[in-house]
Amino acid sequence: MNKSILFFDIDGTILSEKTHVISEDTKEAIEAARKKGHLAFINTGRTLEELDHRILSLEFDGYVCGCGTYIMHKGQVLLNNLLSKECMESVLTDIKDCRLEACLEGTTTVYFDSNSTNTRICKLRESMKNRNINLGTFDDENIEFTKLTIWIQNDSDYKTFFQRQKDTFTFIDRGNQFYEIVPKGFSKATGIQFLLNYFNLSLADAYAFGDSTNDLPMLEYVTNSVAMGNSDPSLFSLVSFVTKDVDDNGIRHALEHYKLI
Repeated sequence: MNKSILFFDIDGTILSEKTHVISEDTKEAIEAARKKGHLAFINTGRTLEELDHRILSLEFDGYVCGCGTYIMHKGQVLLNNLLSKECMESVLTDIKDCRLEACLEGTTTVYFDSNSTNTRICKLRESMKNRNINLGTFDDENIEFTKLTIWIQNDSDYKTFFQRQKDTFTFIDRGNQFYEIVPKGFSKATGIQFLLNYFNLSLADAYAFGDSTNDLPMLEYVTNSVAMGNSDPSLFSLVSFVTKDVDDNGIRHALEHYKLI
């Protein structure tokens, strides 16, 4: 059997958004694929620091984090794209000027505005704290982040922020006034491309599994694309296979469909 490489999103793909756990069936299915000789990678918008024990305790061959800005294989860092100090300073200035709520995501630390009283921000910050994610503030002297997410408020000047940063970053609309912002030239697709080159594999050897619009770059890039049954319905016509829900053993169903297990 030819070796294939499998790329899995996290939330809504392998991690249930109802139970907040990865089912034993999903774990066993991915491990069965690895025992067949296939490579299995997480491919996520989360940065490395945002991967908690639910992910890190599993046997994956590596991680594509921060929408392709950081790639690790068996503990070896293959790629780590760092933003310049000038770039980070301009982002911080523009967030303040444009009155945006934000989360600045780094490889070792995730940063929030210590003065924020926004309900969504406070809940997210508390959730990360409970998952033992290392948290910092926008005032930290040695702040270092690779991507960010923003929330638009009633008084936010999003248009100005976009105009100032559009040449540096790609803006991914996640809906509900929420944007994921990634350095230009990086995506879940570029992470796949990097690893195909690294392992000397072809696009036909790659399989991507996702459920939301931020998975589109990788789903549209690979030959074999899988949308979970619980996906944003807009994905269904854009992928090669729609599997069952994450809560209905959807990963196993897809792996069996492609005869990977």
